[in-house]
Amino acid sequence: MEKIKAIVFDMDGILLDTETICDRTWAMAARTMGIQTDVDFVNECRGTNFHDTCIILKRCLGQDFDVDRFMQLNSQYFHEIEFGEGIPLMPYAKEILEYLKPRYRIALASSTRGESVRRQLTNAGLIDYFETLTTGDMVSHSKPDPEIYRLACNSIGLEPENCIAVEDSPNGIRSASAAGLNVIMVPDKIKPDEKIKALCCHVFDSLKGLESVL
Repeated sequence: MEKIKAIVFDMDGILLDTETICDRTWAMAARTMGIQTDVDFVNECRGTNFHDTCIILKRCLGQDFDVDRFMQLNSQYFHEIEFGEGIPLMPYAKEILEYLKPRYRIALASSTRGESVRRQLTNAGLIDYFETLTTGDMVSHSKPDPEIYRLACNSIGLEPENCIAVEDSPNGIRSASAAGLNVIMVPDKIKPDEKIKALCCHVFDSLKGLESVL
């Protein structure tokens, strides 16, 4: 790990437990619109930005599906939960950032929109740990496309080979690996198959595991 200069974190499902909330809001929006969704369909959208999520929705539910209405409902329900209940931290999120901050540069690569990222990290007390924030509205295509990780590395002036990505989803793993970063996976909603494991240098049950290699 001598060549590693920076750690680039995903946010959703790694630092903040937003994926659990999203599962609730997607189910609520689906019920409101009278549609059926399944786990595979939802999992395909994990880690993608707004634009690519809409493409997946249209492909799965038909080109006539009112994707704008669905995403509007999903956002409405998410905000109701966010502001009413708050967003929990993932286990060891603050502790691992505190541990890494004196040792490495820290950046973020999240498919979520910048406004939401800044608000949620601020409310969670985490935003000051990050040197740069690269968000879903800054790229044409988000994860699994490598663009967001390339941009994140460029934002701190480092080559991808000198960075480690910390991700929870297969889309995020594919994105970081294709961009040339070393990848550590901390699975949240989706357990890795052998193909995903092969793209990772380590797979840990929680963020606490990073202390053993960094």
